[in-house]
Amino acid sequence: MISVTKLLGGASYFGDRLRYHKHSAKQTMGARPDSGPVVVWNATKTCNLECVHCYADAEPRRFTGELTTAEADTMIRDLASIKVPALLISGGEPLVRPDVLDLAELAMSLGVRVTFSTNGTLIDAKKAQRIAKIGVAYVGISVDGGEARHDRFRGRDGAFRDAMRGIRNCRDAGIRVGVRFTVTKENVGEIDDVFRIVEDEGIGRLCLYHLVYSGRGAYLAGIDLEVEEKRRLMNKLIERVERWNGEGREIEVMTVDNHADAPYIYLWLREHDPARADAALSLVRSNGGNRSGMAIGCIDSFGLVHPDQFSTNHTLGSIRERPFSEIWRDDRVQLLHGLRVRKTLLQGRCATCQWLPVCNGNFRARAEAATGDYWQSDPGCYLLDEEIGVGQAFQPVRRAQAGKPALHEEIAS
Repeated sequence: MISVTKLLGGASYFGDRLRYHKHSAKQTMGARPDSGPVVVWNATKTCNLECVHCYADAEPRRFTGELTTAEADTMIRDLASIKVPALLISGGEPLVRPDVLDLAELAMSLGVRVTFSTNGTLIDAKKAQRIAKIGVAYVGISVDGGEARHDRFRGRDGAFRDAMRGIRNCRDAGIRVGVRFTVTKENVGEIDDVFRIVEDEGIGRLCLYHLVYSGRGAYLAGIDLEVEEKRRLMNKLIERVERWNGEGREIEVMTVDNHADAPYIYLWLREHDPARADAALSLVRSNGGNRSGMAIGCIDSFGLVHPDQFSTNHTLGSIRERPFSEIWRDDRVQLLHGLRVRKTLLQGRCATCQWLPVCNGNFRARAEAATGDYWQSDPGCYLLDEEIGVGQAFQPVRRAQAGKPALHEEIAS
């Protein structure tokens, strides 16, 4: 996750403690030196909707073989034992699982911060009150644009109405709630509708997700934005965050699943407001970029462990055979070791990019889906060759300015 709000000089929020901790860029097995990774738990593959861009390939049916309540209880206790700082419960639709709130309550009681990623349609007032009572830190609810677009993406009339009801029920119960917007060619034109919803509903967080080609999303690479479209979108997002920061609005804006966003924001500041650029660069250097298999991991509904929620075709082990804590700390697991030394394995533009220390090669799942090679360049990167240090065209940007080091020296320092 990239905090656009923070990089542009806005307020700090809880997650910034993990994202921009001074040790974050150096960690190989946890979010901080004394903790395990952030864990995404896809609690079930069942969903009450059929979203066209679902990374989990969820369906509105029951799946056999998912973790039992007792197995999930054991899993959560193991995660607490290695001081996992956060458990993101997702799906499918996590709230279709009857025991999920009891399990969330257990995690919270053991000191594991719980957040939910949901379509919001099942959050009535009573359920929102229960979520609030448990102390769940945050609920992220997906919105794909205006009502017509959202219902079309979600495969059901009324899905937008029900999601908005869920947002309002969370807000009224005192839960920190945010909008999750996954952007594609088909809905990028509705970003202003999303901004309007955030403002009109008094929502405190907006997460803009870049498309990852996984699950049903694997077939959607053709509707990912082109390079120039991504750059225009980022410019529009930056301008909106600048306005919100200037107005003193308490809205945290994040981008997710594309670590090219951090250097892009830095380069934008370098051009538009150099006085703020150094502070942003310091933050992106401390973050360390993509942390799949390093400071973030995933456990699916069947107990299989993956480097992240988008790489479920790669299994690191099963918690039914040995605890997550053992799997995660075992350097003999080849892919885990590879991700932790990935800079020596990356190919293409990623291998020679001067932003590698702050991006860490971006998303391997997207690279593999597009090229068949897990270590090839991530096609989601929208930085230009001259911005990553390829060719002579980059030299004017890299040249030292008065009293300042060249850009490549700034990044490495």
